[in-house]
Amino acid sequence: MAEARTRILAQAVGHVQGVGFRYSCLLVAREAGVAGWVRNRSDGSVEAAFEGSPAAVEAMTSWMRHGPRGARVTAVELTAQSPEGASGFEIR
Repeated sequence: MAEARTRILAQAVGHVQGVGFRYSCLLVAREAGVAGWVRNRSDGSVEAAFEGSPAAVEAMTSWMRHGPRGARVTAVELTAQSPEGASGFEIR
């Protein structure tokens, strides 16, 4: 039986650009075995898609609430999505 997968689109708001947020997210996601991507948005937020086991995706959304040292996350918006069968994690 295939392992259940979940996918979440997360957007972190606050002082999240220029603090190594995307690179740190990449390292944490790869360590957690989560697929997807992370990117800066023109509005100053950081957006990421996380796909994998429910526990691993939850760990990533929890990490997004604080981010790396130097980040000041004031809010995180989460949107559930249908899994796409993504593999690997990248910075876009």
